Amino acid sequence: MKKKIALVTGGFTGESVISLKSAAVVEKTIDRDRYDVYKILIYPGDWYFESASGEKIPVDLNDFSISIGDEKITFDGVFNILHGSPGEDGKLAGYFDMLNIPYTTCDQLTSAITMNKGYTKAIVDDIPELYIAKSLQLFENSATNQERIKKELSLPLFIKPNNGGSSIGMSKVKTWEELPQALASAFAEDKQVLVEEFVSGREFSIGVFRGKGKITVLPATEIVSSKEYFDFEAKYTAGVTEEITPGRMNEEEASRVSRIVEKIYEKLNCKGAVRVDYFLEKESGKFFFIEINTVPGQTETSLISQQVRAIGMEVKDFYTQLIEEMFE
Repeated sequence: MKKKIALVTGGFTGESVISLKSAAVVEKTIDRDRYDVYKILIYPGDWYFESASGEKIPVDLNDFSISIGDEKITFDGVFNILHGSPGEDGKLAGYFDMLNIPYTTCDQLTSAITMNKGYTKAIVDDIPELYIAKSLQLFENSATNQERIKKELSLPLFIKPNNGGSSIGMSKVKTWEELPQALASAFAEDKQVLVEEFVSGREFSIGVFRGKGKITVLPATEIVSSKEYFDFEAKYTAGVTEEITPGRMNEEEASRVSRIVEKIYEKLNCKGAVRVDYFLEKESGKFFFIEINTVPGQTETSLISQQVRAIGMEVKDFYTQLIEEMFE
């Protein structure tokens, strides 16, 4: 008998548009011989399933079920593709935990911690061979904090919302005159802001997942952007960024990166598929951790999809492994 899978998408943030694109790909790629899939859209105060006829069928939040005609449908598990809040910050995970419904992504605690870039860096800081750019975590946009930045950090700087995604509200600051506007943009997106020194190096993004009981580190993708950094436009506009999969690393670098990334996955107690962004510093080749994405995009051209295909695996089989792993 087929398992009933809820494909959750939508969201409470600007990343909802990316969630919908990801969900469309998962919906058409997932193995229909194994699973009956119901796309559940989640917006503030509005959780629903849209029928083939366009009817909006509300979700009963008491048990996360829907009723189609006289049939009440409950779900065996959840394929979570909701980027940002509440799918990536632990809120949905906690809800599903209370209902005892398994899901494909990290648990509530890991999701909440990894959504906070500063907290995540503090946890992975002691992993051998992993380096972290010097940074400050700010909780208010004040003149005192601006002076502290100038005193403790060196230009250029990256300024980003601590809990955001898709590079929304992120800026690169080359002069102190640019600092106030950059802080204002970041604080408009979040109450916490991370200010970190720029690392000059090659940028990569690498997927890692648990399937069939083991951790698999995928080939890294090298990000070569025509923009100064991998911002929202570079991530989601065709032609702005060149993505090279597998990325250009020598044998030692590839081996070291794989070793570090597996440790990150284990240290943060990750589940399902995650994506780790990092720099290899120019000259030294040191691995500088940028951030981890616990609900990575699943569009046709997403980095994870490219990397899965690079190891000769069908994306459909990748999804099957993620789903079956959550039942273990």
